[in-house]
Amino acid sequence: MIITPKYKRNINRILPFAIIWLVFSLIYTVLERGLLGNLNFYPSSQNPYIFSRNIIVIPMLATTFGTIIGILEILYINKWFSHNCFSKKILYKSSIYLVIILSLLFIIFLTTNNEMLAAISNKVFWRGMWSFFTDYSFLGILTYLASVILITQFYTEVSESMGTSMLSNFFLGKYYKPVEEERIFMFLDMKSSTQIAEKLGHVIYFEMLQEYFSDLSDPVIDYSGEIYQYAGDEMIISWKLEKGLKNNTCIRCFFAMRESLRDKSSVYKEKYGLVPEFKAGLHCGKVTTGEIGVLKKEIIFTGDVLNTTARIEGLCNNYGVAILVSDSLTKKLDLAPYYKVESVGKNTLRGKDGQFELFTLN
Repeated sequence: MIITPKYKRNINRILPFAIIWLVFSLIYTVLERGLLGNLNFYPSSQNPYIFSRNIIVIPMLATTFGTIIGILEILYINKWFSHNCFSKKILYKSSIYLVIILSLLFIIFLTTNNEMLAAISNKVFWRGMWSFFTDYSFLGILTYLASVILITQFYTEVSESMGTSMLSNFFLGKYYKPVEEERIFMFLDMKSSTQIAEKLGHVIYFEMLQEYFSDLSDPVIDYSGEIYQYAGDEMIISWKLEKGLKNNTCIRCFFAMRESLRDKSSVYKEKYGLVPEFKAGLHCGKVTTGEIGVLKKEIIFTGDVLNTTARIEGLCNNYGVAILVSDSLTKKLDLAPYYKVESVGKNTLRGKDGQFELFTLN
């Protein structure tokens, strides 16, 4: 089975839910042991309490439910409420998760009874369960689980804002000290954006921009790119050198992004009366990557390669082409069997010594 970048990304987004629920279930089980002391039953329900069983069963159930919630959150629920503000997302999703929490508590309650099938048909069991769910201890557990839900939702929002890979890099401290890397950069800019903004008005233009970036994001995911920054109508995408070169991934990403917009052309024409197009410049080289900032931390790239890529992208209009690739990147890629590579000549880039040969692709 081939694991696609999109599938791998979803796994990496869902896995933290399982881990968070596992960690909090272990904390809960240990706290419960400390609170009950030497008791071998639950005071509120009189059900038997066996720590050696709970330390296995509760984390297993919590991990399972955490995984289920992660799948629902990442693949379905978060998309349903993507156009709502954060507070409304919390309210709506919490209502859904409340049902899941109650189901979890019922299963945990049921599994603490030695004879589950007999217990279901036993009135004493149901009276005990009613006592538990109306007891103050239940409110304590519900509050505890609600805290876990809030943490997982907060994780979802932060990871969506920062990007999963960026968030993991912060947690792991990968770039706490500056690191030198070789990377490929694609600077992608919308064509005629000023005229489009004037035609649509700034509010409608912004709505189109949101849809435009959303439609371009799937190909970036499919081709293992990392969105480094949005700057107005510009998107900066990056790959580690080996990943971007493999199977011409960085170039295939560009053409997949063009295809994505073409597939949605009828939607854009109907809503905005036009289909946005873009141009892109690609280059590779060494950058220094590290955390920076005090009031607001970011992981940034610094190096001449970024300035050069921006200037290459700026030359697309001069040559009337949609893509320009530097000679240094072209030499590293295996383009000939798949693309028609055409030199547009040598250029002297502002602020650079010597000349760069640039290529366009079809």
